[in-house]
Order: sequence, then structure tokens, then C-alpha cells
Amino acid sequence: MSTFNESSARRRRVRIAYIVAVFAAMALGLGSRTFADRLPVFVAEHFGDALWASMIYFGFRACFVHKKISFALWCSLAFCFAIEFSQLYQAGWINRIRETTLGALVLGKGFLAADLVRYSAGIAVSSLLDMVWHWRKRS
Repeated sequence: MSTFNESSARRRRVRIAYIVAVFAAMALGLGSRTFADRLPVFVAEHFGDALWASMIYFGFRACFVHKKISFALWCSLAFCFAIEFSQLYQAGWINRIRETTLGALVLGKGFLAADLVRYSAGIAVSSLLDMVWHWRKRS
């Protein structure tokens, strides 16, 4: 019985770490937008989308701590790509949602192929950090 409790406690600690990572990525991403005029151009133009994708990755990890890293990687890529491709759909009702702050942050406004690269980079970096974190914990 103690093995179950230890496993449950470990999953809870890991889930909390991923939730912290979600909020850290969110704060950094919002900061990259808010302080864009004070950041290097490359950072201001690319990091917000990469950090949004990173937030999605860590969100999947928080929800599915028992799954492999590759599961979160592919799910977050599919989710981010689906959101980006949904921006090709420009009906009035969804555009009204996109005009709100929350709608713009979640759904974006217009399709950009470059965003797919930014999302991929953010998810790749996040999954690599995740792998290093797990590797270091085992050492």
C-alpha cells in the first residue's frame, strides 16, 4: 500500500512542478509581449509564440504525468498546429471571439506559417528541458 501512496505523492509533486512551469511560461510569454519594445527584436518577434507552445506542452505534461514525454510533445504539436490552422477559418462569430484579449491569446488572429516553426521550437526546447530534468532526477 505504501508503494501506491509514494507513487501518488510523487505524481502530485511532478504535476505541481509542471503547473509551475505552465505559469512560468505564461508569465514569460506575456512579458515578451508587454515589454517587446525593450527586448531584442528577435526575442520580441519569436519568443511569445514559442512560450505559448511551451505553456501548452507543460499543460499536457501536468494533465498526463504518467505518460511519456513524447506523448506531450506530439499532443502539444497537434494542438498548436490545429489552433494555427483554425485561423484560416474567418467566420464572424469566431472573429468576434478573437477580438477579445483572451480570444486573441488562445486562438490567435491570422494564420502565419512562421508560427508553426515557433511552436515547434518552443515545444522542442520544452521537451528537451523536460528530458534533462528527468535525467538529473534519476542521477
